[in-house]
Amino acid sequence: KRISLGIAVATMVTARATRAGCLKASGVAGPRAAISARPAGRSRGAAGPPRGREARTVGLGLRRSVGGRAKATRRAAGAVVEHVGSLDVAGLKVGIVVARFNDLITRPLMEGAVDTFERYGVDLSDVEVVWVPGAFEIPLIAQQMAATSKYDVILCIGAVIRGATTHYDSVAGAATNGTLTAGLNTCVPCIFGVLTTDTMEQAFDRAGGKAGNKGSEAAVTAIETANIIRQLDLSPKPLFLNMEGEADE
Repeated sequence: KRISLGIAVATMVTARATRAGCLKASGVAGPRAAISARPAGRSRGAAGPPRGREARTVGLGLRRSVGGRAKATRRAAGAVVEHVGSLDVAGLKVGIVVARFNDLITRPLMEGAVDTFERYGVDLSDVEVVWVPGAFEIPLIAQQMAATSKYDVILCIGAVIRGATTHYDSVAGAATNGTLTAGLNTCVPCIFGVLTTDTMEQAFDRAGGKAGNKGSEAAVTAIETANIIRQLDLSPKPLFLNMEGEADE
């Protein structure tokens, strides 16, 4: 027996469209519909990485919104709106906070991130790099930069390598939770690009070695996440700025 939930519009945040199957089973999803995602063009030569995603058709009445076309898509009757972050870098302002401690690791990570931003078409004059003493100091500076509203995204880069004491756990936990909190407080994406490894060899492997460059991967995540925020256009009220307003009262 099906029960009417009285829901006119529902938003699902998921990394996999197939998880929307529960909507069909509940009678929420409409008929099969095409999901159109027009790939964005490249702004810097043919050698650059692919941008956007190819059009595809998926069931469950999903309609995909890419690159800020959510409003037009939402008007389609009987369709669930699926938001996908594009790789459009037009006007993107980027802040990068890098820990100087373990700079044999963090500098290649930063360079990999900057190189990726450039290859995707970000104007390097719109990228600002700030060095801090260590990973523990990253969240504070990331939050302060994000609170200025000068940046669309903040990329946090560091390297915490396990030693003989429990210091590793304290620093790694503080960097992780602090970066998350900075993003939540300011409503500006703060991307976690801090390596937490057991050995220096593992860190080198992830800073341009056999495991790739995690700084480069974090840069792509930064672009996509910034575009999701732009696309949703929610105009959220940052908690960090609310605190300042309460103090003035």
